[in-house]
This record gives sequence, structure tokens and C-alpha cells, in this order.
Amino acid sequence: MAARGASGGGGIPAVVSPRLARADDVVRRGVAAGIFPGGVLVVGRHDGPMHLRRFGQLSTHATDGSVELDTLYDLASLTKVVATTSVAMVLADRGQLALDSRLSAWFPEMAGPIREKARVRDLLAHSAGLPAWRALSRETRDKRGVVQRILQTDLEYEPGTRSVYTDLGMILLGEIIERVAGEGLDAAAQRLVFGPLGMTDTAFRPDAERRGRTAPTIDDPWRGRLLRGEVQDENAYRMGGVAGHAGLFGTARDLSRLAETMLGGGEHGGARWVNRSTVALFTQRVDVPGSTRTLGWETPAGDAWAGHLWSDRAYGHTGQTGTSIWIDPARDLYVVLLTNRLQPAAGDDFDTIRRDLADAVLAAMPAPRTEP
Repeated sequence: MAARGASGGGGIPAVVSPRLARADDVVRRGVAAGIFPGGVLVVGRHDGPMHLRRFGQLSTHATDGSVELDTLYDLASLTKVVATTSVAMVLADRGQLALDSRLSAWFPEMAGPIREKARVRDLLAHSAGLPAWRALSRETRDKRGVVQRILQTDLEYEPGTRSVYTDLGMILLGEIIERVAGEGLDAAAQRLVFGPLGMTDTAFRPDAERRGRTAPTIDDPWRGRLLRGEVQDENAYRMGGVAGHAGLFGTARDLSRLAETMLGGGEHGGARWVNRSTVALFTQRVDVPGSTRTLGWETPAGDAWAGHLWSDRAYGHTGQTGTSIWIDPARDLYVVLLTNRLQPAAGDDFDTIRRDLADAVLAAMPAPRTEP
């Protein structure tokens, strides 16, 4: 049974499950080895956390102090699922966003015999034909320029025939969301996701109070300063810090609220957020040759860092800054780890920490349920 204590920091009580002591050891190993200065781990079920712990320091600068449970981190590519995919899911659930609508209906630049085959669902499945990345921050200086450069980018394959993980598609999806919602992606995410789910510390461009609780991300040579509460991704920076692929900041406890709602079939606090069928639609693998993705999410089969023990119903995502979220409906279980591994520098050893942490958690849990 989990025990609650007052040692969490930031006014949030820690929650400790003795069975997860080995998971704590994995995180401590990462801190001790200098792979990341600190972080927050939360493990839970649909009804709340069973394990919520903080580790290490905010940064390599001794004056920054210890990590607290309400410390915010640059979520990096978790933005794709926590904000962009989640907003798209709500809009689709309400019938406001048609997943099979053609991108050419939104962007005239997507007309043509091959390009017009791309649909909204292809953006979510990373199967719209776009390349993995482009240094847009070096080509243009604002959001409009970024979007135009993407629309001018040649497709690398016919939409729907394969899957290539790409930031570019999520940027376009963010643009479509803004047009459907009639407001910025940040406002839409707050109204449709963060507000309803009680994610009070999740935001793009965090305000002064939240910045004061944010762990430094990186000593950035491009901008010539230590980034704290300012998006690390350069393309998102050119877009003003609000983008479909990056820019979101948040706490581990906030992310656990999203995970609990997904495990609850779209229900939060006794209220229906989205229909259970919509959650199922967005978390089942897409019918794209060779793909291990769902609509927005990845599955452990496509992520060697996720560990070896998840069920085939699990889904999740990772972020370059040292963040991850994995959810397994068959086990009624989620694992969230937030760190700032780019402070001071990233290394391949972090992938081992992610994998070993997942295996330590899952080895301590009951076997997954077998019912569909």
C-alpha cells in the first residue's frame, strides 16, 4: 500500500509505494551518474498516484536548490500528445474536426495528385509524407514563415504508405486546430484540456510565478543564455513558444491527471471529458504499413527506451529534454518521468535509465489483465 508523507516539497505530499523502491534506485542512479541533475517520478492508476517522488537538484548550479514535486519542466515533444493530440481528440469527439478531411482543404499548397492524399489523421499518425525535420529556425523568423516553409517542403513519400516521425506534421496540425477552434493553440489547450482536467501548472510560455518553479533546461549556445521557462526547441522558439510539436511546460502531477483520465476511458472527476470510443480510436495502432504508432501516440514496440514489459495495449511518448509518459490500460498503470537531461548535456545513457525504470516499475506490478 502506498504511504503519503509531507516530504514532497512545493506543498504537494509525496506518495511512496515500498514495492517501487527499485524504480527509485534507477532514478537515483541517473542522478548520481550525472546523466541528469534531478527529476520527478509518478506512477499511478486511473484513481490516482501510488508513487510520487522527487530526486536531485534543479540544475548543475548548486544555488538552484532541490527539485520539488511542483517543479515544472520543458516537456519538449510531450507537447505533441499532451496538448496537440489531446485537443484534436476533443475536437474530433465533438464532431468539429474530421480526421479524414484533406489537408488541401486547409492549405491550398497541399493540392496536387500526391499531396492532396494527405489527411488530418496522417498528421497524427506521422504518415503525411513530410520529412522528419527541417531547420526552420535558420530560414525564417516567425510563425507564419515556419508554416509556409513546411507547406513548400517536398513530400518524401506518398501519404499513408509509411510513417516517419516528424515535427513538421504536428506544426501543421497545430495550425489546423487554431483555425477550427478560432483561437491560439495555447488557448484551445487551456480551454479544452488543461482546465477541464485540473492541469493547473501546464502551459505554453509559463508566467513569472511558474518560471520561478521551472528547472533550467540547457545552456543554449544559439541564444547565448541559460534557458529557464523558455522553450528549448529552436523551431518552436521562432513560432513564439507556442507550437504543435514543442513549447509546453508542466509538472509530473499534471501529466498524471491526463494519464488517469485516459485510463478512465475519458472520464475525469466523475465528468465525461471525451467518449470512451474516442480514447480507443486515438490509442489503437494505425493501419499504416510498418508503423507502430497510434493517432498521436507511440507504442512500446516502436520505442526501445520504453522497456520490455508493457502490454500490447500500452502507448506513450518521450521528449528530447528528458521527459516521458507511458500508459497501459491492460495494467491500469501509468509512469511519468520528468527530468532536464540537457542540463548539462545529453547522453545515450539516459535511454538506459528510461528502459530500466519502466522494467523496474512493471516487474513490481501485477500481471496485465487479459480482457480486451
